[in-house]
Amino acid sequence: MMLSDVMEDYLKAIYRLQREREDRIKTSEIAEELSVTSPTVTSMVEKLEDRGLVDREKYKGVRLTEEGRGVAIEVVRHHRLLEAYLTEHLDYDWAEVHDEADRLEHHISEEFETRVAAALDDPEVDPHGSPIPGADLEPPSTRTGDPVSAFAEGDRVVVREVADRDAEVLSYLADHGVEPGVSLEIREIAPFGMITARAAGHDEDVSLPEEVARHVRVAPPAEVEG
Repeated sequence: MMLSDVMEDYLKAIYRLQREREDRIKTSEIAEELSVTSPTVTSMVEKLEDRGLVDREKYKGVRLTEEGRGVAIEVVRHHRLLEAYLTEHLDYDWAEVHDEADRLEHHISEEFETRVAAALDDPEVDPHGSPIPGADLEPPSTRTGDPVSAFAEGDRVVVREVADRDAEVLSYLADHGVEPGVSLEIREIAPFGMITARAAGHDEDVSLPEEVARHVRVAPPAEVEG
């Protein structure tokens, strides 16, 4: 089935939203995710429904069909493998790779995908800690943790995943040592949502406003070790 890049982007966005919440996804949510208008989403959803890639229920939203989910997972696999390859073999910074992978993910062959995975020794996560779906295109079973805001002052946690779509946020976090695998001490939570933390090996605290903290998912050390 030949699909346009835009169609694949929509399927990937719906998949991402469904992974966060097992429910139908509203047009307005897709519009916000992709920074487009709701009428634009409605038009595209109709096309995806005609191709059997989404199931739409009026006033309740859409969900991916089995075929649509398979397409979305394959695009996600391409994207995350490319991010890993770009950082490991081409010296890209982790803040640069998202946009590059977005451009390339639609155009690589299965053979190229296989060779990239082999060159990387079939990694389980990308540079941001996001799980990479396997070649069987089953959804990743790896749980990446909870938002850092779900924890309390004094808690020690380990960074599991950092969202990859905001280069400025990624650069800010990297400058303060907030990366996957790093231990964080939550030092203060202000009433207005600001979280102050300190990364292991760093002498200064890092301030995480709400819009930055939501990009960081963490887990208790025991859960990571287990």
